[in-house]
Amino acid sequence: MKKDPINVFGDWALNGRDERMAQGHASSVKAMLELATKDLKDFTFLDTGCGNGWVVRKLVNYPECQYAAGVDGSEHMIAKAKSIDESGNYFCEDIRQWEPSMTFDLVHSMEVFYYLEKPDKLIQNVFDFWLNPGGKLIMGIDFYYENTTCHSWQEDCGVNIMHLFPKKTWINFFKKAGFKNVSSHHFGAKENWKGTLVLMGKK
Repeated sequence: MKKDPINVFGDWALNGRDERMAQGHASSVKAMLELATKDLKDFTFLDTGCGNGWVVRKLVNYPECQYAAGVDGSEHMIAKAKSIDESGNYFCEDIRQWEPSMTFDLVHSMEVFYYLEKPDKLIQNVFDFWLNPGGKLIMGIDFYYENTTCHSWQEDCGVNIMHLFPKKTWINFFKKAGFKNVSSHHFGAKENWKGTLVLMGKK
């Protein structure tokens, strides 16, 4: 029987798989952050689906980052993040409906949005309620239609919601939400692997 994504991620926090996932995504996330932050000064940052907080902890070392926070729906993941980084800003919230008490200059997400029943609704909420004017959303996913190697992942992971959308659908979600200058990139492509699909748009 397939599990809800939150329960699967909770299991990963308990068995250490979250740390392996962070290592596996490190190069794509590094490229994403370089792309998204190159023209930012004195910016605030939110990692959506932050897991154990590894990306938030990276941002602490960015001289131009004034504030970094993470949000995740898994209590186990947030507990782990806080155990590693007691002074960090971590929120355990249902990101599908969450409206943060502040808005951000950069919202980042790696391998999260396709686990939601209505990812387009979250993208709209990010645009409407999470971002400052001129703020950016950058999203990375490895699970998308053109990346055929990943097609078995839903069965492999035993997750009950995983949307295998093509790149064009994700681009349309960004544009429909109101994002401007929407761009797409592929990081880490190699033989039989299309790489991480990265989308970025500006409010």
